[in-house]
Order: sequence, then structure tokens, then C-alpha cells
Amino acid sequence: MTKRAENRTMAILATDGFEQIELTSPKEAIENAGGTCKIVSPNDQRIQGNKHREHGDWFNVDVKLDDANAKDFDALLIPGGLFNPDALRQNKKALDFVSAFFAQKKPVFAICHGPQVLISAGLVNGRQMTGYSAIQQDLKNAGAVVTDEAVVADEGLVTSRNPDDLGVFNAKIVEEICEGRHEGQRQSVTA
Repeated sequence: MTKRAENRTMAILATDGFEQIELTSPKEAIENAGGTCKIVSPNDQRIQGNKHREHGDWFNVDVKLDDANAKDFDALLIPGGLFNPDALRQNKKALDFVSAFFAQKKPVFAICHGPQVLISAGLVNGRQMTGYSAIQQDLKNAGAVVTDEAVVADEGLVTSRNPDDLGVFNAKIVEEICEGRHEGQRQSVTA
């Protein structure tokens, strides 16, 4: 097993109602590659995942969002689920935290409904993206160039559709976090 992500730390931005496998599977991929993951949340102690429509396991929060700074991380993951992105996209601190990764040209990964947070942060215009089928039109309406593919990478922004795509999504996450900063990473393209 290679430790190519050693000394890399990925923030996982989540709150209650995230799709559990969309947090645990990428986290495991980074840790298996030698990296570290920290759960960042508006909640201060624990968050509960969902396994589709059922309640899932509880996870400890490593860093409270109020105390989080993008400069302390090498990349960001936003898992999906129905409730997690909906709550985060209404949280100004969450949107500012996400935007800081773009400003610092660091990789950002979002799966399933996770890209909705990027829409609310105004970060998708002109970007090549995908997402869960139900939000693809929302992405288009916000100016993204959407394709229905398992993984779409655009200069450090990596998006994926659903848990069925986790194998290729995780491989791309490890690749991108190892590459580091992406000079082409940008907040959006003006039309």
C-alpha cells in the first residue's frame, strides 16, 4: 500500500443528514493512501449520517466550523445526502469556508447533492461538473457545464453523481490531493 497522500489533510464539511457512505468511503481512501481527514461541522460534538432514508451512525466532529480555516487543510470534501447540503448551503460560514478553498486554489470534491453548496456559494458558473440526477438542472441553471458522468474533474474541482460512482471518485480524490494546488482552480467564469 502506497502512502502517497502522506502529510495531506482533507477537510470533510458535513452536518446531520449526510449520506454516510459518501463520507466514509472517501475518508477511507485518503487514509489508506496515508493522508488524514478531519470532519468540520457547524455542530460542535457529533453528527449523524444517513444510510439512504434511514438514520446512520454518529461521527465525532474534529473541528467546529467556527474554528476552521481553509489554510489548515489541503483539500475539501462535501458529501451529499438530502439534508446535509441543504443545511450547509444556508450557513454563511460554511459558504465562506468552501469559497476559501477555491481562492487558495485547493482541490474541492463534492458528490451527489453536495454540489448544491457550491451553487449557493456562487462557485459553479462556467465549471465542468456533474451531480445527482435531480440537481443536474440546478447546476445548469447556475451556469455549470453539466455532463452525466461518474466523475468530472475541472482544474481541482471534482464532482460525482452518487454512491455507485465512489470507486472512481475516490481514486480521483487521492490523485488530486496528491497533486496539490491547481492554478486553474477558480471561483467561477464570467459569462
